[in-house]
Amino acid sequence: MTGLPEPPPEGTAMLPAGCFAGRTVLVTGGGTGLGLAMGLEFARLGAAVAVASRGEAHRAKGVAAIEAAGGRAAGVALDVRDPAQATAAFDAAEAALGPVDVLVNNAAGNFPVPAERLSPNGWRAVTGIVLDGTFFCSREFHARARRRGAPGAILNILATYVDGGAPGHAHSAAAKSGVRSLTETLAVEWAPDGIRVNALAPGLFPHDDHSPDMRRNRPEGYEAERARIPAMRTGRLRELGWAATWLCSPFAAYVTGHVLVVDGGDRLNRSIRKPVFEPVRDLYPEAPR
Repeated sequence: MTGLPEPPPEGTAMLPAGCFAGRTVLVTGGGTGLGLAMGLEFARLGAAVAVASRGEAHRAKGVAAIEAAGGRAAGVALDVRDPAQATAAFDAAEAALGPVDVLVNNAAGNFPVPAERLSPNGWRAVTGIVLDGTFFCSREFHARARRRGAPGAILNILATYVDGGAPGHAHSAAAKSGVRSLTETLAVEWAPDGIRVNALAPGLFPHDDHSPDMRRNRPEGYEAERARIPAMRTGRLRELGWAATWLCSPFAAYVTGHVLVVDGGDRLNRSIRKPVFEPVRDLYPEAPR
């Protein structure tokens, strides 16, 4: 058994060349990991990419990677938890690259901790970035597109555990589930304005920017997880980028309020023979309060 086949090589275009030419895409958390992978695919299709992040080093890394791939990019400072910074970030993106046509709400925070040890500050840190930040940026995007009378697309990044909970990640699961509901609500409210709102729920996509907390949770490395996934492999970053660009492209013009899961069938893997249950406090005995 070999599992699902590998995708086409990196750099292969799924959509027609120039599909996003003349358009600007703003990606929150766009300098590293999944955000950068999606920004690169938009750039390969002709988009100018605003790399939004709190960290200057992350912004610089994202801009450099996109420019190295032949794209046009600019870094914009943004803490998504602050509505005023969202306004300023869109101002900066427009000044550098032109009006924003696509928003990717990718910024996130997460760390493993049993709910009983999760502090109010830890809860607010994650829900503020994931849920509040998605709303603040989406509201800013919608207001500007509506004033211009221009169509647009919003893509929210979820997680596959929004359908089943995530022991050890109560803060993230609650926030991501809220974003799913927000996706569906805004899709209905903003469709008359020409704004589509969809979401991606990625499975396991290894990259070099996983946090130390998340790395400690997988001491054998992320690729070792392939034995647990029906596809018998993990996701490749370009596969997530292709899914993101399609959902935001003119070829998905009638798709809104949809959650696209890209996980190699992992979320469906429910065996009659269950694994041994491990209490979450035993899995994360050193997690902070």
